[in-house]
Amino acid sequence: MSTIIQLGIVLGIMVLVHEFGHFAVAKLCGIRVEVFSIGFGKRLFGFRRGDTDYRLSLLPLGGYVKMSGDNPGEAPTDPGDFNAHPRWQRILVALAGPFANFVLALALMTGVSMLHNEVQEYVSGPAQTDYIAPNTPAANTGIHSGDLIVHYDTVEKPTWDQVAIRSLLNINQTIAFSFVHDGKRVDTKMLIAAKNGPDNFSLDQLGLIPKMQNGAVQVFSLSGEDKLPAARAGMQPGDKIESIDGLQLHSVPALLAYLQDTAGKPVSLIIDRNGKMLPINITPVLGDAGDGTKYYQLGFRPVQPPVKVERLPFTQALAASWDYNKKGSLLIIEVLKRMFTRQVSVKSLSGPIGIGQQIHQAASMPGWMPIIGLMAYISINLGIFNLLPIPILDGGMIVFLLVESVLRRDLNQQLKERVYQVAFVCILVFAAMVIFNDISKLNLFTKLKP
Repeated sequence: MSTIIQLGIVLGIMVLVHEFGHFAVAKLCGIRVEVFSIGFGKRLFGFRRGDTDYRLSLLPLGGYVKMSGDNPGEAPTDPGDFNAHPRWQRILVALAGPFANFVLALALMTGVSMLHNEVQEYVSGPAQTDYIAPNTPAANTGIHSGDLIVHYDTVEKPTWDQVAIRSLLNINQTIAFSFVHDGKRVDTKMLIAAKNGPDNFSLDQLGLIPKMQNGAVQVFSLSGEDKLPAARAGMQPGDKIESIDGLQLHSVPALLAYLQDTAGKPVSLIIDRNGKMLPINITPVLGDAGDGTKYYQLGFRPVQPPVKVERLPFTQALAASWDYNKKGSLLIIEVLKRMFTRQVSVKSLSGPIGIGQQIHQAASMPGWMPIIGLMAYISINLGIFNLLPIPILDGGMIVFLLVESVLRRDLNQQLKERVYQVAFVCILVFAAMVIFNDISKLNLFTKLKP
């Protein structure tokens, strides 16, 4: 229920901002707006001011704007009708909705950058590895723990954030891959293998574990009281794990990956306790990951990797927001291109269920950055999607108006109606397919099997 509420709030804000863009520019152009509704369906209550009925409707999922005479082919009967206005004004009204979404995304990220921009330092830092799991695509390239990735797909000197993004864009494809080992650059290729699809993909499946900090992993607290290995071995809060079987690892993901590779065999730790180096032999145990899978663990909660917290002045926050949204927009455009060239599967798209899950996860994470960043990304998605040259979308209307402007006459109305009907059916089929993808990812049928 909380996921449904969160989804309704976030998508409601996105759609309302979009519709307000249409509303504001229509008003500026002198077009009569008959209805501005929060929600769909039956009118619950509202008020009328001028020509417009401002209402709250039964289904609070977004909203809509009803302009006078805005039906395709409807002959204008009044100077305030939508179709009575010049085509350039109607184009501005169509552009205003997506533009409002872009402005919202820019404002959201500017605000969070000014108030509390918190990110893990390693994400935007050089892509230096901490541990390379054996028998993985990364290990097959010859890269070693501690090596620096200097080229990944199309990006030179990538950050870990860029490595993750380029990996998702190239699922089950081979990419250019370069790293520096012992001071020498090695140029090779790597397969981005993802057996379980993009939704369950992570870099550790490639064998790439990022170096998240320079210092050792530190114990924050012990879990499981005396039942788990860390407590039984005498580890204490504040202990630093300087090495495990002689390896110096700098993150819990690296430690966990190494424990999985040892398959539960005893390991030797060197612990730094208040400056004293203590050897500890410990045997990991299988624990529940929370998703039905098992993994080897020691049984402690770590001190989190260092984060970078910034409160930027307005101009710097605006620049940071612009860069963030520019990267998001280019990524969305690239995904669309790769869908048309069949480099990215349509199955990777998320519908309402998938978006709801992402919103719930982001809302559950500490800080404002995850949920605000996701809202900005959804807003950009909505803006770009509506600009696609598909009839019944804003982009389709703009294309028709531009063509009519060049021809200096209206297109055949019957032709336009047929195109709109076909486009409407295609949108419905596409929506049904995306929702089916969402449902199939829930593994409901698998869970029902005995």
